Amino acid sequence: MTRALVIAPQWIGDAVMSEPLVAALGARGERVAAAALPWVAPVYRAMPQVDSVIELPFAHGRLDAVKRWQFAGALRGRFDVAYVLPNSIKSALLPWLAGIRRRIGYVGEGRRLLLNQRLRNPTGRPPMVAFYGALAGAPLPADAAPHLHFSAAELDTATRAAGVSPGAYWAFAPGAEYGPAKRWPPERYAELAQSLHRSSDLPVLLLGSAGEAPLCERIAAGAPEACRVFAGRLSLLDAMKLIAAARGVVSNDSGLMHVAAAFGVPQVAVFGSTSPRHTPPLSQRARVVWLKDELQLDCMPCFDRTCRFGHTRCLTEVSAVRVEGALATALDARPYNVSLPA
Repeated sequence: MTRALVIAPQWIGDAVMSEPLVAALGARGERVAAAALPWVAPVYRAMPQVDSVIELPFAHGRLDAVKRWQFAGALRGRFDVAYVLPNSIKSALLPWLAGIRRRIGYVGEGRRLLLNQRLRNPTGRPPMVAFYGALAGAPLPADAAPHLHFSAAELDTATRAAGVSPGAYWAFAPGAEYGPAKRWPPERYAELAQSLHRSSDLPVLLLGSAGEAPLCERIAAGAPEACRVFAGRLSLLDAMKLIAAARGVVSNDSGLMHVAAAFGVPQVAVFGSTSPRHTPPLSQRARVVWLKDELQLDCMPCFDRTCRFGHTRCLTEVSAVRVEGALATALDARPYNVSLPA
């Protein structure tokens, strides 16, 4: 059996997009281990094809050459092939130092000496599933999409700890690490939370990182009877479980958006500065609200962290009523089939 090491990307959404590659490797008999930074590792714990998860002890953005050399020593002789998903030199250095015979990845940042099976860097912004899937050496099916899984017992434990029951709450992920140009206004989230709570009598759980807790507190202040703030109070693994068991999810274009899609949860994703043609939620039960055609703003998508014009109309003009209507159609959709937006 081929022993494969997948060097994981550093962002949650990108990690989710790598699941079809991992599934393809497992389907052809490779025994897969994922080497991931701690904040991404939980994504791979929800992939049944991953035999083990190796948490990397490196600081974000630093070479940590000595630490990489020491860590590589523990990997020597354990793997036959490495699939290097990020395009950085740092990510390709570890399998080279570990002496893994086959090292596969994109040319990236001048990595010709570190990789011995290299793919050309694609132009533009290719779909991430296909981008990672190409490393398997054969094209993935055109409808390939990520699928994550937790057992019913795991979901029951997580929801019970949060004081809710599976399917009896809504989950919002109002943050986006990239910047404010990807964040639907908190006032809109609060308005939507109030409306959903009035119509369903179900609570709204606000999920996110510790840095997003103030944003979630602001939303909760606008809808105190509806919202419960969990941002910064849960591990990513537990937040993923609450997403998987939710009745419906509303988010921005973020890593947790991709998590919800991979669990097949009814969801609405609000896009502004980015494009759903590049990073859509790959699920038949997902609905995207993006006003490019309606607003006719030449700047959409700009992919900026902050709005260069200061108005963020691409997001502020998305109404809570519009998102709630989209969520209603997502709830009626048949589960677990994949649809790629045009």
